[in-house]
Amino acid sequence: MNQWRNWAGNQVCAPTTVEHPASVDELAQIVKSAAATGSTVKVVGAGHSFTDIACTNGTQVVLDRYASVVSADVGPGLVTVQAGITLGALNEALDSLGLALANLGDIAYQTVSGALSTGTHGTGAELGALSTFVEAMEIVTGDGSVLHCSRTENPDVFAAARVGLGALGLVSTITLRCVPAFTLRAVNEPMRLDDVLAVLDEHVSGNDHFEFNWFPHTEWVQAKQNNRVDQEPESRARAKEWFDEVFLENVALNAAWRVGRRFPASIPGISRQLTRAITRVESTEKSYKVFTTPRLVRFYEMEYGVPRAAVVDCVRELRAFIDASGLQIQVPVEVRFVAGDDIPLSMASGRDSAFVACHVFQGRGYEQYFRGVERIMAAAGGRPHWGKLHFQTAETLAPRYPQWDVFQKVRDQVDPQRVFTNPYLDRVLG
Repeated sequence: MNQWRNWAGNQVCAPTTVEHPASVDELAQIVKSAAATGSTVKVVGAGHSFTDIACTNGTQVVLDRYASVVSADVGPGLVTVQAGITLGALNEALDSLGLALANLGDIAYQTVSGALSTGTHGTGAELGALSTFVEAMEIVTGDGSVLHCSRTENPDVFAAARVGLGALGLVSTITLRCVPAFTLRAVNEPMRLDDVLAVLDEHVSGNDHFEFNWFPHTEWVQAKQNNRVDQEPESRARAKEWFDEVFLENVALNAAWRVGRRFPASIPGISRQLTRAITRVESTEKSYKVFTTPRLVRFYEMEYGVPRAAVVDCVRELRAFIDASGLQIQVPVEVRFVAGDDIPLSMASGRDSAFVACHVFQGRGYEQYFRGVERIMAAAGGRPHWGKLHFQTAETLAPRYPQWDVFQKVRDQVDPQRVFTNPYLDRVLG
């Protein structure tokens, strides 16, 4: 029996068959066969989604043999890739061409199609999510047809498919708008939460990329300020890089969180000790090396996008909720910022947004915490990240997206038989 499990280990499914296509023709044939037999098809990327968005009991499609750069036009910065390429491999390929993506999240092992389909984003008040960098797409629709789309060719499908949730077809290729490779000066330093919130707009507007991680049960955050500089990278010594990104952010945290999982009453004290270890760290490196970091410690995550103007109140309410709940929260709360866009099911659709991400160490219960977080974010008009845990349904989600019906119309057009559905899509799309 085929069994698949996601990165966090909280989602498991048993596909009837697993396919590893190596061409668009093979992708199309998989869909045609499923449509003919009334079966379903789901593509799985790196499995980093915490929801069951990639689960299926039909045909699972793994794109490990369909993961190359197809073409690159360096002048305008247009690069076409197959859907299965990981962001890590793409970053390396772009760097060799003297190009880069203008922004990234912190996970490099996601596939490009998986990252786009769930609305993955980084941070930067003037920059949108990764999907806003898409210039064209090729998708295999519900009858096995291959559809090309862009702003001028099938523009309605293009608009929706940039954050498609895997509901509109199998993504074959993606053309991305890239920028000349650039260097970032990264400054990570401790700040007091109340001080950050008091002048948050200055931090967000005053940096190309700003985010902060708040340690619950403490008054401290780790603030991250990344800004473009006109100079060559100054890569850290490999030992220093390993110490900062592997030992401190993974090995040491893993040990501390394991103690907290076994002895929950120790968590506030552990968190206070961790914040004392935060020092100001500066580096100047290639952009993608600053944006992405190894993630060796496994956890469960909920993330909500709220209007940027509402985030200060949301964080304060979240702190009050944690303090009053008696919950012992050991993983920092991450806050990031993204420009609004025009994509129907983007979490930033129609508004500049802030994203609040809450985590629980793998193996600990999360429902009480996440339901409390969701109440706070929902009251602010929050929209859940499609790849992260939430308790919403189509009924509760529809009013939050001005272009909800636009997406549904496109879905009916390209997949009327629901070849690409699964329980998650039935729940969140209806």
